[in-house]
Formats: sequence, structure tokens, C-alpha cells
Amino acid sequence: MTTSFFKANPDIIKPYALMDLDDTLFQTQRKIDAWDLPTTEPETLVCATVNKQDEPLSFMSQRQATFFNWLLASTELIVVTARDRSEIKRVKLPFDSWQVLTHGAIILTSDGALLSSWQQHMYSKLAPLQDKLNQLSELLTSHSQSEQSHLVFTPHIDSFNNGSMDEELTIYLAIKHAQKDHQALVDLAEKLPTLIRDFDQDFYVHVNANNLAILPHAVHKRHAVQFLLEHHLDHQRPSFGFGDSLADLPFLQLLDWYGMPNHGQLHEQYQSKSSG
Repeated sequence: MTTSFFKANPDIIKPYALMDLDDTLFQTQRKIDAWDLPTTEPETLVCATVNKQDEPLSFMSQRQATFFNWLLASTELIVVTARDRSEIKRVKLPFDSWQVLTHGAIILTSDGALLSSWQQHMYSKLAPLQDKLNQLSELLTSHSQSEQSHLVFTPHIDSFNNGSMDEELTIYLAIKHAQKDHQALVDLAEKLPTLIRDFDQDFYVHVNANNLAILPHAVHKRHAVQFLLEHHLDHQRPSFGFGDSLADLPFLQLLDWYGMPNHGQLHEQYQSKSSG
């Protein structure tokens, strides 16, 4: 057998970079202050997202902006985010490849169209759960409307094709706390399995900072990324990615290399283990 040695090749093949967005590439001013991020002087901040009133909401540090610029020039950047189709429009960054949205329930092609094969697959998984999701929605709506709850409840809904027509389906349920009381969300997460029959069989709960999500098992970033890797991405091209959340780790583990920012949920989890 002949052993070959590495030779530099001027013909660069761009790797795939599969990237979580919020708290990985940008974050709110509140988190910038909490994490004491470097290169975040007011004059160097770059606006990355706006709120519903079109006001600046999240920012990139100078280092993050440089990193993002390098990713755009050197990789095929694929978005992998919990943001839905309306929320992603408030991200003011240029994306020109695949987008995995709504925790993996939605895949958009490079021209912004829904990937129909994935949409039909997700329809088959979500349609049987609509009664239970509606039941949970009613319970959470009444609970969030009580004066002392401080919960802000949002169902995430999108249109899915069942093979012959489009149908609006609830994908997952999101809850925030008006006073950003993380412990209140943790306590609620522990109570959720008692609300409806066979909760754990159909759903899982993810809590990160001031976000609680109730998701069907079929809705996961990992499932969507695996579908892309197997059916649409070039197997010869390397892949790497970054994410800040425990919910990102399963999709990251499908890639050739992966990492995390030095702040956020994943970092805190492993920092506490290494120091324990």
C-alpha cells in the first residue's frame, strides 16, 4: 500500500458550518453585561436582531462580528435555530444556504422555500398530536392569565402540506417569565408531566435561561440536521458547528467537529463538571 502525505491544495472546498444563533453568534445587552463579554464597547457593537417594533435587540461583539464575517467568507453557513419563520426575519444577517428553523420542524432551502419532503414528514408526526397540544395550550393560557403567574405563553404554529393541501398545525409551546424568574420556569417544567396523560411519551421539555419549550419528540434540531446530512449535503465536505444550549448538543454530535462559546448553558454545564 502506498502512503500519501498531505500537500497543500489551492482549490479550497468550503466546509459546512451549522450554527445556532441566539447566545452563540449574538446576544442581548443584558447577557452581554451578565457574561462580561470582551470587545462590547458601545461603539463597537453590531446590531444582529431587532424586536417586533424594529428596534435593536441583540448585538454581536467585535470578535463575534469578525468570526461571523470569517464564517460567511470561508464556509457554507447553515442556520440551526429555535426561531420560527417570522422570528428569523428579525435577524439582520445575510444567510444564503439551508435554514433549520423552529427547533427543526421547518427546513428552508437556499432560496427561502420550504423543503416539501421534510414538511410532509413533519405533518405526519405533528397531526396526531394536535389534540394534546391544544389541550396543553388551553391549560397554559388559563394559567398564564392568572394575576400571580407572570408567565407569557406563546404557541408556535406554521403551515404544513399533507400531500394535497396546506394545514395550520401547532408545532410547540413556548413560555417565558415576565420577571425573568428562571427558577419559576424550572418548577413549572417539573409539574408539566402531570398535566395530561402520557406527557413523557409524546413530549419533552427544554429550559434555557428565560425560555421554556414543550416540544413533541419528533421536533428536534438533530432530526432535521440528520435529514440534511443524509439527503442534501455533500458527504465529501467536512462539517463543524457551534451551539450554546444543551438542546444543541445532539445535532452538534452529528458533525465532524463541534464547539461552544465560552458562556451560556453548555459552557456552564461542563465548567461545573470540570470544577466539581
